[in-house]
Amino acid sequence: MKTVLVTGGSRGIGRAIVQKFANEGYQVILDYSKSDDAAFEVAKEFNNVIPYKADISVKREVNELVAFAENRFQKIDVLINNAGISSTGLLQDLSEEELNRIFSVNVNGTFFCSQAVLPQMIARHEGKIINISSIWGMVGASCEVAYSASKAAIIGFTKALAKEVGPSGIHVNCIAPGIILTDMVSDYSVEEFEDIRKNIPLDRIGSTSDIANLAYFLASDDSNYITGQVISPNGGWVI
Repeated sequence: MKTVLVTGGSRGIGRAIVQKFANEGYQVILDYSKSDDAAFEVAKEFNNVIPYKADISVKREVNELVAFAENRFQKIDVLINNAGISSTGLLQDLSEEELNRIFSVNVNGTFFCSQAVLPQMIARHEGKIINISSIWGMVGASCEVAYSASKAAIIGFTKALAKEVGPSGIHVNCIAPGIILTDMVSDYSVEEFEDIRKNIPLDRIGSTSDIANLAYFLASDDSNYITGQVISPNGGWVI
């Protein structure tokens, strides 16, 4: 049985990914940092989901998380770097503390988790790392400059790491979702959603299952000749 570690797995896209992999028979380690109730609610749905509380912006906690997973299941077949936070506002109003927090979680967390799982993946000469970026990492978003920059960093990270670890049999890919119905866009008005929908050729806002299904494909053997790629499920909003 394969094992997947999903960061930020208690809500939104992460929750859908956890549910998809659990339904497909994976052993799932659900990492979360704050949402205790949500994490345990997901775990109660499945006997193959184990919640683990760790702040991925802290390297020590990441190392403890990965050690726990490897001790429990001997290996991690798939790492999904999903955890992320956003910030909306003008750049000149962004505090140093807020900027550091965004990059600590979105970028440093992705680095730390990948660093921690790589030794056992390299030793086995196999493994898959899937990074969740954003469409804003590709094209940028006004009033989300720090978030966009952090997600662009994940795209660069993906491409570089794929070249570095490809000879060791490890695949590294990136998903850059368009607008998806999650808590992260809960402050959008009905009118804003409607304006966005009108500009999406497939004529709908994305669902978390759209992203979970793609993540599962990238984790499967069906994607074994794909690495270093950025795939953006956005309904044709950005082509």
